[in-house]
Amino acid sequence: MSSGTATFWIVIAATCACFGALFGFLFKDGPTVDGMIFGTCVGVVAIAYERGILLPGYSRRLRLLPTPAYFAAAEISLLLVVLVGMAVTGSLMWTLGLTDKTPLQAVTPKLGPVIYALAVSALFVSVLRVRDLLGSGTFANILLGRYHRPVSEERIFLFLDLVGSTAYAEKHGDLAAQELLKAVFRAIAEPVRRHRGQVDDYVGDQVIISWPLMRGIEQARCVACVFAIRRTLSKDHDGWVTRFGVVPEMRAALHGGSVVTAEVGVDRHKIAYFGDVMNTTARLEGLCRETGRDVLISDVVLARLPVLPDGIEAEALGTHRLRGRSGTMVVHALDETRKLKIVAEAHSRLEAIDERKVALLGQAASAG
Repeated sequence: MSSGTATFWIVIAATCACFGALFGFLFKDGPTVDGMIFGTCVGVVAIAYERGILLPGYSRRLRLLPTPAYFAAAEISLLLVVLVGMAVTGSLMWTLGLTDKTPLQAVTPKLGPVIYALAVSALFVSVLRVRDLLGSGTFANILLGRYHRPVSEERIFLFLDLVGSTAYAEKHGDLAAQELLKAVFRAIAEPVRRHRGQVDDYVGDQVIISWPLMRGIEQARCVACVFAIRRTLSKDHDGWVTRFGVVPEMRAALHGGSVVTAEVGVDRHKIAYFGDVMNTTARLEGLCRETGRDVLISDVVLARLPVLPDGIEAEALGTHRLRGRSGTMVVHALDETRKLKIVAEAHSRLEAIDERKVALLGQAASAG
């Protein structure tokens, strides 16, 4: 579940409605429709602001402030968002005839509900930030206690590695390299969510993504995700070059099989995977350098896929002995067909032209 999905917002809205009903139960004669509507509307607005969907530019500028100033400004901003949300909701309810209050009473927030809304919003924000730190899948599994005891399961793993990150750090410095990594990890999050993958870990410049086996092979999601990520990074060519001087490229390896999954840690919990599959996937990703191919997939996974996504083709590379392993593996390279590449490149160029047109129109309007 992520902040970009309909499920996320349905859950948020329903939970906010419950807290609105709870307010009536605690402080009035009982739950009311008004309270549930206020809870839903104000809660959704507050979470939309916290997630950076509402006023994204302002939120980004806030994060550039020193920590003490950021916390002070963030709390004041959240208070203003709650006040505006309550006023707008009250006005809407009066307009629709859902309240018998006067217009002034409808749009004027009262102290008690404001404090309650702030407390609930702070609780929501805290929970969501913990979820973000752990990852949505890990957070849900820890809450449900699914992996308190080790479980054997089949999963598909995708190892992604940023090409040339070491050279970039040597040339531009570690801080600049970290900014590039942050931007890349942020960009790939949406394709991973769209293809129902789970980001399990970040290890330096590497991202580890996984799917339960059946979910990953259904509609060849694991393969589609790889190329969706590659297209996401390549389509904003000018933006990457302007910000970082390079267009990021990722090497990718897909492998799967049986792993033992367990919740580990005391002060900090995480879901960890144990088994040869993890080491093999890492070695397969290293084979990308030796073969000069960007995307490799093991025969184990490829054989389970019902069909490859449209425009993607597999090339058999034969049997390889992976570094540090005694056995061998049949490996295939994945790539877009030439026709699809031409279409994708043309589409990217058109998008870039459209973005430049919008920028020029904006500059012209500002000058006018």
